[in-house]
Amino acid sequence: MKSSLQTDIGLLLLRVTGAGLMLTHGIPKLSMLFAEGPVQFGDPIGIGAGPSLFLAVFAEFLCAVLVLIGLKTRWAAIPVIITMAVAALIVHAADPFGVKEKALLFLGIFICIFLLGPGKFSVDRK
Repeated sequence: MKSSLQTDIGLLLLRVTGAGLMLTHGIPKLSMLFAEGPVQFGDPIGIGAGPSLFLAVFAEFLCAVLVLIGLKTRWAAIPVIITMAVAALIVHAADPFGVKEKALLFLGIFICIFLLGPGKFSVDRK
């Protein structure tokens, strides 16, 4: 599919906005990862608080940075998609819709990024 300038600008805005906002959640978790003392984090999939926090940091910080710059974008979107699905469907399963709405919005954004790719204005330039 040949992309137009408008499409590439739209993909850039989607990537920068989605990944930039995701970083606002990943950076505090990164700080938690290096904090002293026991890890205080949920364990939604039964692997322990430490590994759960590590996976959240991997997705919400490292993968968000990759999506932001457009490097290995589709691959980097996958961990974020999985993390947001866990957040919406497991962590916040019993919560009202308003609580899980943010995770669902991020889920939709990163599914779109996965399906559409990074666009021309990215490190990968695809």
